[in-house]
Amino acid sequence: MLSRSAQGLYWMGRYLERAQRLCVLLELQAQALVDRPIREIYFGWHRIYDSIYREPPASGLGLGVADDYALANEFTLADAFTLADDLTFERANPDSVWSCFQAGRENARQMRHCISAEMWTRLNLAYLRLQRLDLMEIWTASPESFYAETAAEINTFAGVAAATMYRDEGWSFMQLGRSLERAQLTCALLRNQLAAAATTPEDADADWTSLLRACHALEAYNRRYSGVAVEPGPALDLLVADTLLPTSLLRSVELTAAELTTLGPGPDARASAAGQRLVGRAAALISYDWPDRADDAHFLEQVSDFCRELHNLIAAAYFDYPIATAPAR
Repeated sequence: MLSRSAQGLYWMGRYLERAQRLCVLLELQAQALVDRPIREIYFGWHRIYDSIYREPPASGLGLGVADDYALANEFTLADAFTLADDLTFERANPDSVWSCFQAGRENARQMRHCISAEMWTRLNLAYLRLQRLDLMEIWTASPESFYAETAAEINTFAGVAAATMYRDEGWSFMQLGRSLERAQLTCALLRNQLAAAATTPEDADADWTSLLRACHALEAYNRRYSGVAVEPGPALDLLVADTLLPTSLLRSVELTAAELTTLGPGPDARASAAGQRLVGRAAALISYDWPDRADDAHFLEQVSDFCRELHNLIAAAYFDYPIATAPAR
């Protein structure tokens, strides 16, 4: 496969996975605005921004929480509109839902010869719907419904891809982008969760519950642990090391390793071999070292570093490899 095609499909998978996760987080945040405590609402915004490594707008979280409850509530709703707009429709934010969707659709447009007609139709219809909306329109109706519908459209696109896309290298590159993006996003969310729990441990239960919902893991947690309340330790174990949970860190790393094995050596054989070794070390680290870890945050930081380095090795092996020069005559 041409490196340009491989790169386009890889980034299409990454952008759409990022948009889907952001929509889920924003759906939960919109629901929290109705009746959740002020601290929990502000924590939710910080969690989203920290997970994408972006500073919120100056007019957003800078207000803080006022002493008067009614005034604090008014500030929170005003902040929410500003922050939601920045995360949803802001063109200058490369990680907004609109930007990720637009970038994913543009990569799909350029790679139409590699994807099925059904995939393109589904993605293009969702993109056109998004183009016709603005935040004021969805804010006055039901913002949580908009985010849920957008996330569902991306999930539908993934289902259409699974049903119609030819299982060649293009499929593997798209899945590789999705699984690596999911691993990095999960690392970021868990690290931010641990940092927040360390500062306000008495209020952590609701935060862990919302995190499980964001990772589609609450039902699995309730099935595995039949306790009344969500406990941080078991929740963390589930999200990190449960190989049966589709969104767990281990499962994402294992899927990344499987797609790299399927693709085999790239034009840069050295970078390919280094990537295979690195993803193997990451999977082994989670499988064997997680139960005996001494520091949760340090462990997740190490896996996050592995993921970033793996992305660089994938780019070097398959996309940005040097072209060999012709032998001198």
